[in-house]
Amino acid sequence: MSKLLSILIAAMFATVSVASFAAEEKKDEKKAEKKAEKKDEKKADKAAAPAAAAPAAKAAEPAKDAKKDDKKDAKKDAKKEDKKDEKKADKK
Repeated sequence: MSKLLSILIAAMFATVSVASFAAEEKKDEKKAEKKAEKKDEKKADKAAAPAAAAPAAKAAEPAKDAKKDDKKDAKKDAKKEDKKDEKKADKK
């Protein structure tokens, strides 16, 4: 009878040990999957960031060009007004 109890206790101990090792390994696999997903997300974000920044840079360039054009137009208008003023002054 004691041999039977020893065998049952040993079997239960083995079962619990194997189950705990399996649960720990499953936990480690989940952690590894989460890490892999995070790495993939970071790679995707890095790949998307330059693509997203490029249109913004392109949008900024026309704005700069527009400002330059406005300044040039303002200078031209000022020169035209000066010439008109000179002509008026010469006529008087």
